[in-house]
Amino acid sequence: MQERLKEIFEWFHKNPELSYEEYRTTERIRKLLTEAGIEILPFPLETGLAAVIRGEKEGPVQALRCDIDALPIQEETGLPYASETPGRMHACGHDFHITAGLGAAFLLQERKQELAGTVKLLFQPGEESSLGALKMLETDVCDDVERIWGLHADPTNEAGVIGLREGYVSAAVDRFVIAIRGVGCHGAHPDDGIDPIPAACAVVQALQTIVTRNVNAFHPALISVTRIQAGNTWNVIPEEAVLEGTVRTMDRKDRSLMQERLTEIAEKTARAYGAQAQTEWIPGPPAVINDSEMAEYAADIARRRGFTVVPEEQSLGGDDFSFYEEKIPGCYIKIGTGKGQLIHQPGFMVEESVLEPAAAYLAAVLMGSEGRSGIETSDRKYE
Repeated sequence: MQERLKEIFEWFHKNPELSYEEYRTTERIRKLLTEAGIEILPFPLETGLAAVIRGEKEGPVQALRCDIDALPIQEETGLPYASETPGRMHACGHDFHITAGLGAAFLLQERKQELAGTVKLLFQPGEESSLGALKMLETDVCDDVERIWGLHADPTNEAGVIGLREGYVSAAVDRFVIAIRGVGCHGAHPDDGIDPIPAACAVVQALQTIVTRNVNAFHPALISVTRIQAGNTWNVIPEEAVLEGTVRTMDRKDRSLMQERLTEIAEKTARAYGAQAQTEWIPGPPAVINDSEMAEYAADIARRRGFTVVPEEQSLGGDDFSFYEEKIPGCYIKIGTGKGQLIHQPGFMVEESVLEPAAAYLAAVLMGSEGRSGIETSDRKYE
């Protein structure tokens, strides 16, 4: 199994595709599942697919989400199987997610007579867009699913370590655009116009008071202004300045508060400078929240299989896995892939030794109420 998964993993790593462009990736997944005798569900997805394994024992309908898209990053790992597409790289471990999910599927298919219930495998496109989960949810694939599992490569922990926690894992991700409109004029005569740039600077400073003065100090939250754009030459005061950025929150009430205060501060601060502000709020995925019983169960299975279980690090990064959790209890598992460069960095790598143990672990989690699967791994350090 390890050699088979290694070959599969290296193919996906060499052939990264961006969000909603995962055509070859999808066909490769389809081919591998079909060769294993696993049923592909007939959903009209342009990229990505869903498959199902029906156990021969009574049990719940579960799902495993594996995201499949890559990032627009030039790889700098020096691996012999590095990306063959310039400017494209699996820098977030989705090649690992695909491979571990396929490995779990192969093991479950071989042991259908022991499988309690049904397992749906969601190979989801467009996670990096933050909205790919909605493509899956537009179908009825999750209508009968009773619990859903997600996984993510974790380069902050060694291979053989599983990160799990109950409750909040990652943040809600929202985007904002603030257009501050003044009156353009000659740079030597600012009194003839209304300069939007000082207003924009004041808005940037004022927005930070939302976190420091309006949000509970024990609630993780942030506002980052990541783009400021105004003007196109040195001697003209522009008519407009545009701010863009992101808001991250864990608590639902904080999320609403941030939107309300951000809009209010932008509009009133701009008005104090004689300008006008128009705010656009673009909501993204909500926070990822692990079901407590599922997290406890997954941790128990991990310990039985010889993994070290550590508290899952909370992050103000986001994941559209949370869209599934709005409908279904879920659990998002971090799997240590060897310490090194972090995700979204050009040197990010996954230790291949973790492929088989990760697949066997996921299969054990999905097998039934006690995870008694007869699924073993040849890598004895996880036994």
